[in-house]
Amino acid sequence: MANVVENLGKLQRRVTISLLKNVVQKEIDERICRLAKNVRMHGFRPGKVPLKMVVQRYASQLELEILREKIDKEFFDISTAEGLRIAGQPTFVANQESAGGDAYVFNATFEVYPIVKLGDLSSVEIQRKITKIRDAEIDRTLKTIHKQRVHFYSRGDTSEPGISGKDTSAQIGDRVTVDFIGKIDGKEFPGGSAENLTFILGEDQILPEFERATLGLKVGDSKECTLRFPDDYHSKDVASKTASFIINIKKIEWPQQLKIDSEFAKSLGIVDGNLEKMRLEIKDNLDREAKRRTQAILKNQVMDALLKLSNFDVPNSLIEQDQRRLVEIERKNLARRGILDSAKAPISAEKFKQQAEFQVKLSLILSKLIKDHKLEAKPEQIRVVVNELSKSHEDPKKVVRWYYMNQQRLAEIEAYVVENNVVDFVLDKVNVTDKEVSFEELMHDSKEALA
Repeated sequence: MANVVENLGKLQRRVTISLLKNVVQKEIDERICRLAKNVRMHGFRPGKVPLKMVVQRYASQLELEILREKIDKEFFDISTAEGLRIAGQPTFVANQESAGGDAYVFNATFEVYPIVKLGDLSSVEIQRKITKIRDAEIDRTLKTIHKQRVHFYSRGDTSEPGISGKDTSAQIGDRVTVDFIGKIDGKEFPGGSAENLTFILGEDQILPEFERATLGLKVGDSKECTLRFPDDYHSKDVASKTASFIINIKKIEWPQQLKIDSEFAKSLGIVDGNLEKMRLEIKDNLDREAKRRTQAILKNQVMDALLKLSNFDVPNSLIEQDQRRLVEIERKNLARRGILDSAKAPISAEKFKQQAEFQVKLSLILSKLIKDHKLEAKPEQIRVVVNELSKSHEDPKKVVRWYYMNQQRLAEIEAYVVENNVVDFVLDKVNVTDKEVSFEELMHDSKEALA
């Protein structure tokens, strides 16, 4: 009987698989005979178990195994002969109407991959942001690095360079270490107490009331303060509530900024301490960062354009598969944040449905473009990216070896190169206009692209 592929609408299909019962039974008998030669049962020597007892114990199991094997093979043969591209796993259901006949009959329901079609790329408008690194950006970055490399010394320490004057009380800019106990309605609450909490005054690292209460205190001092948690506080259990805290000051340290001199340059890896070389190094790093962020913004624009230009149905089985993947990622994120029993957290796959659909649809589009236009990553392209990534490290050769020693790391670089190939291909087909922006604007605009 010729196999007929039924169209159930959109991408869903069905075929009927028939297996003659006498053929299946013959296979069962053959395997029973082979099994009987070595089977062990209590009270019988190996190979001496009566055939009837072997059949009684193993026939049903063998029937299921043989049916599964033959169904899988028959389905593979049908899908190959019909040129079907199966998406996901098929579902096999026994046809109950044929139970009394001379054949096992199963209905195989499955989805096929869609025909991916794209609209006219020449109709797409894309804006490419261009950034030139100027002295102002270098100065700003140098100032940030300088601030990060501040040294702290205990207030009241009379040894050089710890002299900070006679005033040993906590001031703006100081780094303080405290213990505190918090209570709401006279009772301690989860997360309301801590030891050796360290923060810098004036940098909004803690709630304002807590910071104000710490100002002016000295090591060994204690103070009680009252504060109200904001309505949008991250812990909903205490949001909008008022708590009282007892703060104990354990350490106060004042900041000493380093001079931007040759020693400072050496601390940044400039061997001879040349300040001009230091600035050029900063500029190179900013150029690389600007290039990375520009590419990320372009990639987002290209991917959005490809999605808007496409109009085809996406297999539900692939969407559901990606939803499961996203749920698993969410569980791992919870585990990294220290959430207990994250593996059992009630995470709904439904909230990832739209995201999964977009990702599956985009992957189908990219696969078609890569195949049709030979956009696979070439070894020399991978090498260029690895070399570029290694430049910002102290020992570039070591970084290159690190990438090439691990296939997974190299595969990530390959995927990145393929994406860039797709972006370059699309940019060559669409209308691109350049717009010069500041480095700060580029950083702001790229946050979403790099999220």
